[in-house]
Amino acid sequence: MSYSVAAEQSHSVIISLQVSQRVLATDPPVIVKTKQLMATVPAGKQVLSLAQGIVHWQPPPAALELASKLLHSRSAGVHGYGPADGLPALREALQHKLANRNGLLGYEVMVTAGANQAFVNLVLTLTDESDKVVLFKPYYFNHLMALQMTGGADKVLLGPCDSSTLHPDLGWLQEQLERPDPPKMVVIVNPCNPTGVLLPKEELEAAADMCAAAGTWLILDNTYEDFLYEGRTHHCISGPNVINVFSFSKAYGMMGWRVGYIAYPGQQLLQDGGFDGDLHAELLKVQDTIAICPSQLSQHIALAALQEGDSYLQQQIQGLASNRAVIADALSSLGTQGHGWAGGEGAIYYWAKLPDQFQELHVAAAGSANGHSSSKAAGLEAGLSGDEAVVEWLIKEHGVCIIPGSACGAPGYVRVAFANLQPEQCEVAAARLKAGLKQLVKMDTLVMV
Repeated sequence: MSYSVAAEQSHSVIISLQVSQRVLATDPPVIVKTKQLMATVPAGKQVLSLAQGIVHWQPPPAALELASKLLHSRSAGVHGYGPADGLPALREALQHKLANRNGLLGYEVMVTAGANQAFVNLVLTLTDESDKVVLFKPYYFNHLMALQMTGGADKVLLGPCDSSTLHPDLGWLQEQLERPDPPKMVVIVNPCNPTGVLLPKEELEAAADMCAAAGTWLILDNTYEDFLYEGRTHHCISGPNVINVFSFSKAYGMMGWRVGYIAYPGQQLLQDGGFDGDLHAELLKVQDTIAICPSQLSQHIALAALQEGDSYLQQQIQGLASNRAVIADALSSLGTQGHGWAGGEGAIYYWAKLPDQFQELHVAAAGSANGHSSSKAAGLEAGLSGDEAVVEWLIKEHGVCIIPGSACGAPGYVRVAFANLQPEQCEVAAARLKAGLKQLVKMDTLVMV
């Protein structure tokens, strides 16, 4: 049997297709935008990226050798579905690591497709769209996007950070938690993406205690736990209301393999905190719906990388010393560390304030009568904020890419990564950035040559 629609009816019916209001309320991905901008540069002019938070190395050699063997394996343990919460051997190894290295006793593990999926799992499991969630400005852009696309955009509270240290303002947080309707969840990234600052144990414990008193979940994103400099130490905090997120992407060079994990309180810890539900079962609902299970092959590689020990990753991280130095020097036109730019304590970022004349700049269409956006700015996209315009200008005029602070809730600032490139390439990128910033501080508006 066949069906047809009368011609006159088909012409009279107009169907309006729409996407969800949740996704419309979600910020566009800044990394995608910077890559698109880099692609507009004429062929033959190479743009070096100090934008995306990646490292220039690969996983440990033993892990790569295992990957080659497993790819040719006929084992269902590689090519089939696995346990929803991760390979038992990997989870056991991670629990050992959590207990002995991070001091997290009584914690369970769920393996995810990267730390971003771990965070989405937690948002869906712990919060409803009517719940308040705290992020601190400047925030990690994908955290805000996860809250926006799950319907919670209007309930996100953006907390301030101290202007000198860039540490979260715990006094402000205490005020929010003491209100009749406190936030359901508080998120802290340590070491911080995007600022590169590291929080001391005392501040983390204070945040955990005040959250516990309010019945609020505290999510600690430890993606950059291994990236520490000048003798600094990273701390994890435990408690019935504290959930820790980790990643294999950065230190182990496994960005594309997509392996992260959630360390969440076990049943005894939860009961001690007055939680009488089954958090494991609730997390599994989300995990099974989104991923079914993490990639089997990726988990085997992660286990091999973990078993390799810390020597490989520490060698790679220590090798970032020259990158950190040349990028810090490139930022010298904007001031000194702590006075104009910050970071470099942990993670793989510096955070810098642009000159005052570019704090409020908005680029209009070419030929606009606006004094800050005349035909001098021709070639830049219309409607950009100051930091976005500077990023595009650096790409087109100096062949180097960084991240605009507006993507992190902080217009007028920029994030600069220093682990993306091999030392030789990083030196070239730093020279380009230094030349661009030296030119920028002398300009009143952006000039395209």
